[in-house]
Amino acid sequence: MDNNELEQRIIKALDDNTFGSFGTIEAGAKPKVRYMAVFHEGLNLYLATDRKTHKVEELQTNPNVFLLLGYEAGGSKDILGIEARASVTKDGSLRQKIWNKDLERWFKGPEDPDYIILELSSTRIEYTGTDGNYEVWEKQTASAGK
Repeated sequence: MDNNELEQRIIKALDDNTFGSFGTIEAGAKPKVRYMAVFHEGLNLYLATDRKTHKVEELQTNPNVFLLLGYEAGGSKDILGIEARASVTKDGSLRQKIWNKDLERWFKGPEDPDYIILELSSTRIEYTGTDGNYEVWEKQTASAGK
């Protein structure tokens, strides 16, 4: 399938799977995985978290992350394995855009200073469809087209 078609299938899988397993590397080069709510606009991925969590500290040391979505109850049977680099976003408007009532369990509101958004810049996405078809999307670099 062509890249545009693959991107559309990935976006559909992101629409259908709002939770995923988010992996970072903690001190001592050990992997750490936790479930997170996943938000997206197209292939731009976001996670809401508390600025005082270990994952934020871990990202300062190593911003390379992995996000696994799909093949679970309540989601699609498509599977996404996403390699990315994560950072705390500087875009304050995302705090408002992503805010929802479910986050009230952890935060006072979108202006809560502990409420931050992690932005994931995908470098590689492995997509396995319900038919078992496996495809790989890779971020195009400026030099790739030369």
